[in-house]
Amino acid sequence: MATEDVRKDLRAAVAARQELGPEYEAEIIEGFLERLDAQRRATTLPEPIQPPAHPSREKDPGGLALAIISIVAAIPITAIAADMIGPFGVVVSWAGLVGINLARSVSRRR
Repeated sequence: MATEDVRKDLRAAVAARQELGPEYEAEIIEGFLERLDAQRRATTLPEPIQPPAHPSREKDPGGLALAIISIVAAIPITAIAADMIGPFGVVVSWAGLVGINLARSVSRRR
């Protein structure tokens, strides 16, 4: 939405164009656009501050939560794998849990 200052500048540019004629039209338009850009730059908000690329543990507790959930989930997963498949199932299920935690740890370091 145009502000009152922009409206006044536009009216002044149109009036100047009518007085000076078409030979000064390009200069009048350029002057108006420069004032409009200057006003836009003056009212533009500053760039937001970017968060650090690698958040610290205090700001990103997801790793600790994942480790706790993995340990809690490991109890029934181990019991089910041992009952259904045997020792090989326990090894595979724990390898999966370790892989998930390792992947999370590696992705945080990049």
